[in-house]
Amino acid sequence: MKKRKRKKPILKRLLFLLLTVLIFIVGYGAYITYSALQAADKSYSELERGEKSKLRVEPVKVSTDPFSILLLGVEDYSSGGENGRTDSLIVATIDPKAQTMKMLSIPRDTLVYQEERGKEDKINHAYAFGGKEATINAVESLLDIPVDYYATVNFKGFKEIIDEIGGVTVDVPFDFWEKSDITGKHLQFYEGEMDLNGEEALAYSRMRKRDPRGDFGRNDRQKQIITAAVDQVMKPNNLLKIDDIASHIGENVETNLRVSEALGLQQNFGSFNSSDIEQLTIEGSDEYINGVYYFIPDEEELETLKSELKSHLNHTVESDELEN
Repeated sequence: MKKRKRKKPILKRLLFLLLTVLIFIVGYGAYITYSALQAADKSYSELERGEKSKLRVEPVKVSTDPFSILLLGVEDYSSGGENGRTDSLIVATIDPKAQTMKMLSIPRDTLVYQEERGKEDKINHAYAFGGKEATINAVESLLDIPVDYYATVNFKGFKEIIDEIGGVTVDVPFDFWEKSDITGKHLQFYEGEMDLNGEEALAYSRMRKRDPRGDFGRNDRQKQIITAAVDQVMKPNNLLKIDDIASHIGENVETNLRVSEALGLQQNFGSFNSSDIEQLTIEGSDEYINGVYYFIPDEEELETLKSELKSHLNHTVESDELEN
């Protein structure tokens, strides 16, 4: 009997300890979530056009509707943060119900009509003359699909985010070196699998001069970094660092995707990984006009690409049916 009486205080203490730990875990989780939301909210920036593209009849809901997002890698350190240029342009179309994604890199020298300037020019010049709004308009003009969301990230933010998630692993296609935008030193890359930190990932994704495929090789490496980052960020140890990751996003990323929408989307893509991403390419030719190099998309191939993206977005409304 005495032994049984002694068990009750022990059980009570054990239950109290477990309850205390549970409350701490829940409280810490709530604190981390709140901190992450507060940090990520700093990145929100609405577009002047409002909540929907001019090619949409109604705004999309990311939890249920297929949508697109334009990722812009902005190089503005050489201009002191003003009148930068888009070093990379990647369009992703996402179907949350089917849990599929298509990803397309647009060569930065692509010749496209720019409404704000009333002329054709390289697509990466749009940002310097009209910022993200002009760049979005140029992409919509090129692909004839709505750009529902955008996200810009500068070089500093790119490095910090890659470092925060523990780097990325890529399959280097050939040996090469590239000068670091961060420290200025020469970084060496060797053919085969390599683990890259933020500084190395930035140099890896920016190199063009030593790539026999030029801009196209660089576009593939940029998509390679993104797909590797998708797999890395979904690892359990990174989910525990969501507040730190969100802090870097809040300081270096600008987007019109609300935190609440992103969280809802993340729940739908809990098992998503890079193998679910389909890579697309714009086919075309190199041309010199008045001594200036441009990439000219092949018209037939571009029409096929437009149809594929429209189908993935379930977008059936033609641009000439809408009022601008």
